Amino acid sequence: MTHCAGYRAAAVARDRDLASLGIDAEPDQPLPPDMLEVIALPEEGERIQALLRATDHRLNWDRLLFSAKEAVYKAWFPLTRALLEFHEADITFDGGTVAHVADHLLGGSFEAELLVPGPAVGGRELRAFRGRWAAGNGLLGTAVAVPAPVSAACASQSPDVTNRTRATREFTPNLW
Repeated sequence: MTHCAGYRAAAVARDRDLASLGIDAEPDQPLPPDMLEVIALPEEGERIQALLRATDHRLNWDRLLFSAKEAVYKAWFPLTRALLEFHEADITFDGGTVAHVADHLLGGSFEAELLVPGPAVGGRELRAFRGRWAAGNGLLGTAVAVPAPVSAACASQSPDVTNRTRATREFTPNLW
């Protein structure tokens, strides 16, 4: 679940499809002064400044970073039942893939490298979360989806198991 001024959203999924899901929405406005230093690792701050210089879009990358960290936390917590501090995940936006996903909507992807031991999903440690973002109508939206592990029995019965992973990877927040 997420909410901000003028927007509310909830997302659900079957546990056979997703192990966890996190969404966040924020107003497309700059963070309050000095907030970037509170939420960002030094490397993240440098990357945000580079994105601000390199892109001609009027996108508040600092607020998008905050939103991505919130979505990561919302996907993290159900898997661990533990806090994840802002500085325990390093977010990298794929700035080269900012795309118009609709007439008035920009979008892209990001990765959150965990700087602490990750949760086990399907018997394997999760070291990073991958997410998507969208910006439009004065809003920023981020989503992180962790695919459910595929059992050998399920994989042998369903030739389309990769469709679930593809759908997870392509999930983009809807800000219309």
